[in-house]
Amino acid sequence: MDTIEIRPGRPSDADALLAMFDGAVRWLAERGRAGQWGSTPWSEDEQRVARVSGMAEHPGLVIAEVGGEVAGASIFADHPPEHIPPVTEPEVYIDLLITSRVHTGRGVGARLLREAREETRRRGRSLLRVDCWAGGDGRLVAYYRGQGFTPTETFEVRGWTGQVFEDRESFVAA
Repeated sequence: MDTIEIRPGRPSDADALLAMFDGAVRWLAERGRAGQWGSTPWSEDEQRVARVSGMAEHPGLVIAEVGGEVAGASIFADHPPEHIPPVTEPEVYIDLLITSRVHTGRGVGARLLREAREETRRRGRSLLRVDCWAGGDGRLVAYYRGQGFTPTETFEVRGWTGQVFEDRESFVAA
């Protein structure tokens, strides 16, 4: 199996990010899970294209590569998005976690989550949070539980139900 390399993101990664979103939308729609991100490719929506361009410029963007190919991406932020209740302590918030459908099953998402934990330690913090879509068949919620995250609260934004997770156990001193 190829090694998963992590590197800082850069603005030129916008096209690769957009391709991952388009692939995810297609894959989700084919499985009847369009409730997460719809069924229209992000590349066909000007607002989403602009949003992805902003993601590519985020200083916390990291890219996972397999064999020199972009296989996934994540954004590690200091604060959650506006729709997520804030906390009263410093944290790292995973504001994006996406993998290329081409590299599914190779542990890219798990590797990016491991990098998020490492980044949390580097920043001297003891809280890592993330959110995901809580609808559909619940597979995404189960994925984060399986990756060691604890569900905390649910939220709703314009009919889209989400689940917030946290990880504190990885940062408890031995």
